[in-house]
Amino acid sequence: MRVRIPTPLRSYTGRAEVEAEGATLGALLADLDRLYPGLRFRVVDEQERTRPHVRFFVNGEAVRDLGRPLAPDDVVFIVPA
Repeated sequence: MRVRIPTPLRSYTGRAEVEAEGATLGALLADLDRLYPGLRFRVVDEQERTRPHVRFFVNGEAVRDLGRPLAPDDVVFIVPA
């Protein structure tokens, strides 16, 4: 699926949009961290909670639950608040 990367995190990916996989938002973030080490820690804390300054949008819908199911054709935006 397509993942839009905000400017503050592009030092990890080198680009504004990347491809990653995951059945849930949490699994997607794990795949992103596998591909771009260190990225997940910038958006999820040690207690597996989304950091307060980060928002996720799946197909335009605000999502906070890392267990949110995803489909292969979804578009995920990571947005710093």
